[in-house]
Amino acid sequence: MSIRLDEMDRKILAELQEDAGQSLDEIARRVGSSKTPVWNRIRKLREAGVIGRQTVLLDAEALGLEACFFVLIRTAEHEAGWQKTFLKALRARPEVMEAHRLAGDIDYILKVRVKNARAYDSFYQALIAEVRIHNVTALLSMEEIKSTTLLPL
Repeated sequence: MSIRLDEMDRKILAELQEDAGQSLDEIARRVGSSKTPVWNRIRKLREAGVIGRQTVLLDAEALGLEACFFVLIRTAEHEAGWQKTFLKALRARPEVMEAHRLAGDIDYILKVRVKNARAYDSFYQALIAEVRIHNVTALLSMEEIKSTTLLPL
């Protein structure tokens, strides 16, 4: 269920998406309001589930995680027990940045961040040791052209 947002809500959310570390005073100044109404709106947006947890974005390459692989997974298994084991394995692996279940020929796609190809192979070997997978294709990203956490408001 989506919540109805007015223009002020959208401005506040845009500011928070750009830099959630800003002070309330700074956000209020940028959106043309005062601190208390901005705080009340942020509180209501949190309560409504529009704003989730706040975190910080780290530079993967600066931390030595230079390889980004997109992993396409096909499985012949579709029962609940297999899926539970698979999802548990994915959630336990910090290398998995994103995981999506897909419609179509590919069942799952993962975004995996590691130091290099050898580290990816270690990830792959550990994953297939835990879960039976029919087919895995790994695609190395040569260049990140666009990456954003900003949702279009």
